[in-house]
Amino acid sequence: MQTIVSFSNTDTVMQAAKLAFTQYQQIPDAEKANFLDRIAFEIETLADDLINITQAETNLPTPRLLGERGRTTMQLRMFAQMLREGTWVEASIDTAIPDKTPPKPDIRKMLVGIGPVIVFGASNFPYAYSTAGGDTASALAAGCSVVVKAHPAHIQTSTLMASAIAKAIEFCKMPAAIFQHVTADSFETGKALVQHPATAAVGFTGSFSGGKALYDYAAARPNPIPVFSEMGSTNPVLLLPNALETNAENIAKQYAGSITLGVGQFCTNPGILLGIASTSLDSFATTLATELALAAPSKMLHTGILKAYQLKSAKAIEQAGVTVHTNNIQSDITAQPLFTSVSGEIFLANPLLHEEVFGPYAILVVCKNETELITIWEILKGQLTTTLMGTAIDFENHAAIVQMAPQIAGRVLFNGVPTGVEVCASMVHSGPFPACTDSRFTAVGINAVKRWVRPVCFQNCPSNLLPIALKDENPLQILRLVDGEWKR
Repeated sequence: MQTIVSFSNTDTVMQAAKLAFTQYQQIPDAEKANFLDRIAFEIETLADDLINITQAETNLPTPRLLGERGRTTMQLRMFAQMLREGTWVEASIDTAIPDKTPPKPDIRKMLVGIGPVIVFGASNFPYAYSTAGGDTASALAAGCSVVVKAHPAHIQTSTLMASAIAKAIEFCKMPAAIFQHVTADSFETGKALVQHPATAAVGFTGSFSGGKALYDYAAARPNPIPVFSEMGSTNPVLLLPNALETNAENIAKQYAGSITLGVGQFCTNPGILLGIASTSLDSFATTLATELALAAPSKMLHTGILKAYQLKSAKAIEQAGVTVHTNNIQSDITAQPLFTSVSGEIFLANPLLHEEVFGPYAILVVCKNETELITIWEILKGQLTTTLMGTAIDFENHAAIVQMAPQIAGRVLFNGVPTGVEVCASMVHSGPFPACTDSRFTAVGINAVKRWVRPVCFQNCPSNLLPIALKDENPLQILRLVDGEWKR
C-alpha cells in the first residue's frame, strides 16, 4: 500500500498500478476470489476500532455503521463467489468450418480487465462506496488494479480500511501495488490520476459538479477513458389518485421515514413528490408535515454537508410560490427536516426547484391534472429511481405513466420507498444523465464488474495459448455459448 501527498508523484503510483495489473492478470480467478474473501475477513477483524473511528469522523450511528460494514464485506464475498462460478467472463466459442467458402476461422471471445482503475471515495458511505466498497471490489474482481483517492471527510476510516486490504495482499501474496491508497486532498491530484496515461477507467460517487469535472478531465485526454460517475438524483415519486384516496396517511408516514433516513444523506432520497390536486393530496401533505415535525434534528456527516444543505434549502424556500410546512429553525450542529409545496405551474417555470437538496428535504408539486404531472416528470431528466405509488385501478387508469417510467430512471419502484439499495444480481443503481455518466451500467450488484472489462476475441489461437475459460475441455466447467448453444 502506498500513500502520496501531492500530484507531483502520481506517475510513480500509476506505473506501479500498471505493472501490478499485468501481474494480476496472470493470477487464476480462484486465487482472486480468496483475496476478496480475505479482505472481508481483515475488515471484520478491525472490529470496534473501525466503528468507533468512523463514528467520530462521520456522526453516523453505530447501527448504521454495522449494517454498512456488513454490506461491504458481503459485496466482497459476492464478487468472490462470482469469480468461483466463472460465467461472468461471458465466454463464447465459434468453431472453425474449414470447408466453408470462404473458410470460417475459429473465434473465441471473453471479457478481460480494462486496466488500472481510479476510485474516488464517497462522503456519505465511508465503507460501501469508499476504500473497500463496491467500486474497489468489482474492479479487483474484474482483474484490475485499483488506486483509491480517499475522501477527506473520513481519512482515518479510509486509512484503516486500506490497512485491511494491505494485510490481505500480503497474506494472499498478491502484487503489492494491486491496491494503492492516496490521501492527498487536492483537485490537482485527482485530475492527475484521471489524466495519467496508465489510467483505464474511473469510478465516482458524489456531487454532479465533482462527477462532471472528472468526466471532462477524462474526455480531454488524448485517449479518452470511461468515467462511471453516480452524481445524485431527486428520485421523483408519483402519488397516484386512488392510492391517496385509500391510503394517504400511511403513505405519508412511510415517506416521512424515507425522507429523514440517515438525515437524508442518500442519493436515493425522495426529494420531489408529484401529485394531482385533491383533498386526498391535502391529507397526505398534512400528515407528512406532522410526521416530519416529530423527527428530531440530527447531525449530518460533517459541517460542509450541513452548510450546503442549509444554503440550498434556504434558496429553495425563498422562491416565489413555495409554501413551507415544517419548522425552519436551523442550527450550526444539526439539520432540520424540511417539507415544502408548490404548484405545478410555478415549479415548471423555476428550474432552481428541480435541483437536488442533499439532506432531509422534500418538495410536493401539486399538479392540475395528469398532463401537467407527466410534463413535470419528464423535465426532471435522468434519475437513479422513480417511484409509482398506486393501486391496480391507478395503474389501469394511468397506463402511460407505467410505460414511461423506464425512460426516467434506472430503477422503477412500485409502492415502496427508494431509500435502501439491495445488493443483488438484479439491482440497477444507475440512470440516465445527469444521474450517471453512463446509464448502461450499474454500480451495485455483480453486474457492476462490467464497468471494468472489455471483450477480446482470439482468432485461430493455438489451444495451448488460449485463456483457460476458452479451452475446448472447459476445465472451469463454466457456462459458455458454443456454436450458438449454451453448454458446460
